[in-house]
Amino acid sequence: MTDFVLTPPAQPCVPVAGGGRFPVRRIFCVGRNYADHAREMGYDPDREPPFFFSKPADALLTEDADLPYPPQTRDLHYEGELVVAIGQGGRDIAASAAQGHVWGYAAGNDFTRRDLQARAREAGHPWDMAKGFDLSAACGALHPVVETGVLERGAIRLTVDGETRQQADLAQMIWSIPEVIAHLSAMVALVPGDLIYTGTPAGVGAVTRGQTVRVEVAGLTPLVTRIV
Repeated sequence: MTDFVLTPPAQPCVPVAGGGRFPVRRIFCVGRNYADHAREMGYDPDREPPFFFSKPADALLTEDADLPYPPQTRDLHYEGELVVAIGQGGRDIAASAAQGHVWGYAAGNDFTRRDLQARAREAGHPWDMAKGFDLSAACGALHPVVETGVLERGAIRLTVDGETRQQADLAQMIWSIPEVIAHLSAMVALVPGDLIYTGTPAGVGAVTRGQTVRVEVAGLTPLVTRIV
């Protein structure tokens, strides 16, 4: 038995709809995977393959917990997304086989310190502190794919205090879920417990203290986050 010199941190996990918990190893996020969002951020969606950034697993915010407004920003943005949980690992996974590696799905919110991201981008610096801050990876309850079926289309919607800010269909992704898994697994070996945030539609914007953000994906438990 290993003798740790420090107490190991708790295992990050996401609740499963109906009971149980899904242990999380890594969180990968796809950038600009909806054409309208790529355009609103000033990019041509037809010119680049998918790219990825990461959040620490302990950045998870679950159980509809409140999000304390993070430090060092005056421009906190929401980004509603579909989250894919990997249940079977692999490297160089073919797109045709990728759905067999999916354990389930959840509604997610990739909270972003947009002002820090803009400054990092202008300086050619990494996005880590803009994207990977504490509690920046909000995630709703996971639904097993054996219950939901394969999600290829369906409404995704985000509201702030009941007002619709983002609305699209999963079928509008530039890169489908199987293609995302294929691209990502060509760069790193995926393992059970990995989460993939699959990108956000157009309509991203700022939230302030006291506001409530709700992400809805057809067939999944909504994710609700209050900014405090």
